[in-house]
Amino acid sequence: MGMIQVVLSTVLVFFVIVTIHEWGHYFFAKRAGILVREFAIGFGPKLLSVKRGETRYTLRLIPAGGFVRMAGEDPEIVEVQPGQTVALRIKDNQVTRIFLDRLDERTGTVRGEVEDVDLERKLSISLLVEGESEQYDVHPQALVISKGRDTQIAPIDRHFGSKSVGKKAMAIFAGPMMNFILAFVLYAVYAQMVGVPVENPDKLIISSIEEKMPAAGVDLKKGDVVESVNGIKIGADLERMIDIIGKSPGAPVEMIVNRDGQIHTINVTPRENEAGVGKVGISATKPMRSATFGETLTNAATLMENSTRFIFESFKMLVTGQFKLEDLGGPVRTADMTAEIARKGIVYLTSWTALLSLYLGIFNLLPIPALDGSRLIFIGLEAIRRKPIDPNKESMVHFVGFAMLMLLMLVVTYNDILRLVRGE
Repeated sequence: MGMIQVVLSTVLVFFVIVTIHEWGHYFFAKRAGILVREFAIGFGPKLLSVKRGETRYTLRLIPAGGFVRMAGEDPEIVEVQPGQTVALRIKDNQVTRIFLDRLDERTGTVRGEVEDVDLERKLSISLLVEGESEQYDVHPQALVISKGRDTQIAPIDRHFGSKSVGKKAMAIFAGPMMNFILAFVLYAVYAQMVGVPVENPDKLIISSIEEKMPAAGVDLKKGDVVESVNGIKIGADLERMIDIIGKSPGAPVEMIVNRDGQIHTINVTPRENEAGVGKVGISATKPMRSATFGETLTNAATLMENSTRFIFESFKMLVTGQFKLEDLGGPVRTADMTAEIARKGIVYLTSWTALLSLYLGIFNLLPIPALDGSRLIFIGLEAIRRKPIDPNKESMVHFVGFAMLMLLMLVVTYNDILRLVRGE
């Protein structure tokens, strides 16, 4: 891949796995009748913002996740209070607009002082207009307009907290669920791309050549069939080839390959790795055939299982102290690794994207405040207690958790930048 393709592929990977996660929350929240105020990719200042229907879709500066803001999860941004002077726009005997500022510019409105207002349950507002008290019904989708921004009111039956435990749990779990579905689909695509080994293979085929490794500087090409290494016939024995090359760090080895029926003799010097083993930077596979539909599903499930084991093993190493804080990587390091994998081609990038999507789904289900797993715990406690936890207490727990996650993000991002500066 060219540099532009690599950059676009890296951005696309992050965009897809975050968007599919937030879309899961969004879709099931909408199905439950919850008002979704914002669908955001990223955090921090807005870069792009567009409103469609009831929801504002935003792209934000910091590409470290996203969120779906549902009515009732946070205190309403704009409130109408008794004693406040407002202007109402009325259509079909219902208030459709409530203006809080620039009242003199609002034509075709009723202006007065608020005596009583209920925009959640009764959906009514009472004004004192020229000494007379007048009461108006408010449309369920009425807008409160202030400082050039319009905020749709949220009747109580459209609040997140008003829904059943099952609907709330589904709206939260749907984010990780969509990541799991995406991972399975991508692993299935990957299984189709690589195929399955043929029965009784008799040769090895070079499948990739790593950049900046010895094999990249000689006349080896993807698709070459390895005939022998240092005069030893290889056939389909991958371990034998790895063993011969591994025992020759710093010493040239002779590789004979078959390319389109022609024999080529190539000398390449393995580079010694940290373990003292010689590496030339090639991957080789046995001949493959297209996977059947059943094999595709089976292989995708196996890849999901193996990747899940790997992720949980990594979590275990982190908890037991086998990983140090400076070993952790954040968005910068992940983007750098994604770019490296993108350079190897679409096959590797597909598998890597599946792994990232699976990781995002699993990580979000951890019982850490501010993550989906913690929110599901609160919903579970509500089901056991048969009444919700105090929203203010829950919000505080999530706020503290979010602040700690952002602090950790700053630390790992600092580590990532140091690695880039050092060239690690």
